[in-house]
Amino acid sequence: MKVAIFGATGAIGKTILWELMDRGHEVTAIVRDPSKVEMVHERLRVEKGDLLNPDQVADFTAGQEAVVSAYGPKFGEEEELLEVTRSLIEGVRRGKASRLVVVGGAGSLLTDSGEMLMDTPGFPEEVRTLAKAHLDAYGLIEESDIHWTYMSPAATITSGPRTGHFRIGMNRLVTDDLGESTISVGDFAAALVDELDDPQFIGSRFTVAY
Repeated sequence: MKVAIFGATGAIGKTILWELMDRGHEVTAIVRDPSKVEMVHERLRVEKGDLLNPDQVADFTAGQEAVVSAYGPKFGEEEELLEVTRSLIEGVRRGKASRLVVVGGAGSLLTDSGEMLMDTPGFPEEVRTLAKAHLDAYGLIEESDIHWTYMSPAATITSGPRTGHFRIGMNRLVTDDLGESTISVGDFAAALVDELDDPQFIGSRFTVAY
C-alpha cells in the first residue's frame, strides 16, 4: 500500500513509520526537517513539506492509498491544530487520496460517568487546552466529506514495547479491571496500521487500550 505520513519525527509518528515499513508498505514521509528522519530504506521517500500549506498537502498525497497524520501541536501552540486540520482536509480532498487516518486525543472520550475524560475530576489542568483543541479538530474531521478515521489513544500512552495484544473501543474510554487506561506507543502504532490494512472504522473514531 502507498501511504503518506505527516508528523513522522515525533514519538508516535516515528513508531508508526517503523510499523509501516515492517509490514512492507511504500511510504512517503512529509516533514519540516528531513534530517530528523533517522530511517533510510528503498521503500521510504522523505520530502520536506509544510502541513499548513494545503497545496503541498495535495501534491504529496495525490495517488496515495492512505494518508496518516501523526501531527501534534506543542503546548502553547494548540491553536495551530485547527489550522493544520483544515489544511489537511483540504489537501487530502484536492489530492484525491483514498482515505485519511488522524492520530487525535483521548480527552473527548466518554467515561463510565458519561462525562468526557477532560471534564472528569483529576484531569490535568495543563492539558485541558490541548484536549479542547483536539475535540474541535475532531469536529472538523467529522464534518468533512473525505473518507476519514480518527484514532484516540488511551488516557496514558507509554514508551512500552509492542505486544500485539490490546482492546479496541469507539467513543468510550477503554479501561482495565482497575479502571486504568493505558497503551504503549508500539501497540498504538500496531493498531493504527491494522486499521490501514483491514479498514473497520471509516467515517468513525476508535481507541485502543489494554
